[in-house]
Amino acid sequence: MNAPVPSLPAATLAESPVAASPAFTRGQVLRVLSGILLCMLLSAIDQNVVVPAVPAIAADLNSYSHLAWIVSAYLLTSTAATPIYGKLSDLYGRRALLLPAIVWFVFASVLCGFARSLPQLVVFRALQGIGGGGLLVMAQASIADVVAPRERGRYQAYISGVWAAASIAGPVLGGWVTDAASWRWIFWLNVPIGAAAFVLSDRALKMLKARRLEARVDYAGAALLTIAITCPLLILSWGGDAFPWLSSPILLLALVTGLTFAALFVQECNVSEPLLPPRLFRSPVVSLAVVAGFLATACIFAAAFLLPLQFQLLHGASASDAGALIVPFLGGVIVGAFLAGEATRWIGRCKGLMLAGFAAGAIGFLLLAGVGATTSHAVIALDMLVAGAGIGLCQTPSLVAVQNAAERRDVGAATAALLFLRSMGGAFGSTLVGSLLASRFAARLAAGGLGHSLTLGVLRGQSDAAQLDAAGRLVAQAALVSGFHLAFLTCAGLAALGFLVTLPMRDLPLRG
Repeated sequence: MNAPVPSLPAATLAESPVAASPAFTRGQVLRVLSGILLCMLLSAIDQNVVVPAVPAIAADLNSYSHLAWIVSAYLLTSTAATPIYGKLSDLYGRRALLLPAIVWFVFASVLCGFARSLPQLVVFRALQGIGGGGLLVMAQASIADVVAPRERGRYQAYISGVWAAASIAGPVLGGWVTDAASWRWIFWLNVPIGAAAFVLSDRALKMLKARRLEARVDYAGAALLTIAITCPLLILSWGGDAFPWLSSPILLLALVTGLTFAALFVQECNVSEPLLPPRLFRSPVVSLAVVAGFLATACIFAAAFLLPLQFQLLHGASASDAGALIVPFLGGVIVGAFLAGEATRWIGRCKGLMLAGFAAGAIGFLLLAGVGATTSHAVIALDMLVAGAGIGLCQTPSLVAVQNAAERRDVGAATAALLFLRSMGGAFGSTLVGSLLASRFAARLAAGGLGHSLTLGVLRGQSDAAQLDAAGRLVAQAALVSGFHLAFLTCAGLAALGFLVTLPMRDLPLRG
């Protein structure tokens, strides 16, 4: 017989936009979980399933420029939509936002499958991201509505596991579907999964009775937020590649970023229902846990970018083999998230787990920084496992700490704020280490007397280096080793910074 999940205090429930039942059985919680895990799967897998299909898409659509926007368009809009969904769901309820998000996501997926040009596909991917952002934040916030913080780690671990599993399966599935059928089926397969998620979520979330509040949506804040997100991501994407870092376009984007964030702060302080309530960040626990979540996700995305390249460029692995070889890292993230979820339930606190995770992550990345062309795969696998498990330990506790410290009325907005900054952290991490790798590689090539023209070809996995003489190949290999060394040292630095950020955080006991 399922034990009831402990209820929140009546006073706290009275502040909530979701007038939930005083307690939920484990069976009821699992009903909610069954629907939102499918939503999480849709959102997670669509962030990376398209990557192995990019060459086929380019050939089919006759376009080889700006292919990165197939991925970045989804990331931009899903990140921008996340806090908007969180605030609206606090006002109108989770079900009222989740079901339209599923429909929107599936419809945009169908449009992606029918795209006839690259600009069309980029636009449809941006539309898809608007729905994907809702799937992510509604899944997290719905768990917070039915499970007390002390028990929440167990269920957050399931969500983290689905996310990590999708990260592993996404590239494999994308490559298989592209080869067996067409890249278009990558998007069309979202239709049956989305239909199942809609039915399960519709039934389960009816248990959460929302009381509709009369409030104005902060559309000006939403517009400013979108600009404030887009400009830094453009700087990270274009800086050092399309434009020099100190060029006029990059400096102008930096200026616009600063002015927009200032305008957003003023706007959020002067509206009755802000998207990101400034009162959230008056809590040092919320502020520090959000920054820690940003840094942890930056490490995950940075490593996920670097490791396949390292196996292909230094060890001669094929693309499919490289995808399999990084499983120890991604598996470590799953194990770390699961253990952290169980540990938060039994310990009732989050800080110690986060400190241990960042310390282990920093050690793992330092070990990876020492990897060379002759390092065995077994040693690299062990290093990846340490780094992945360590960073995985930080993911669930940072989320639970934020939800536990926020007022009940702000759980959706606080969850959205964390997930928003996690998404930003992912973009920041992968772009930062990519830029460092390319710049260090180019500098070492120049120092060795080789041309800068090799940089893009080698980093994209082309065979330029094979056309060099023996001395040139040694120079190129040494340049790559140096680039990866710097990039993984940067990952270790991000993990160490996460440790320092977490250190002064107050270790609040989790509510029962």
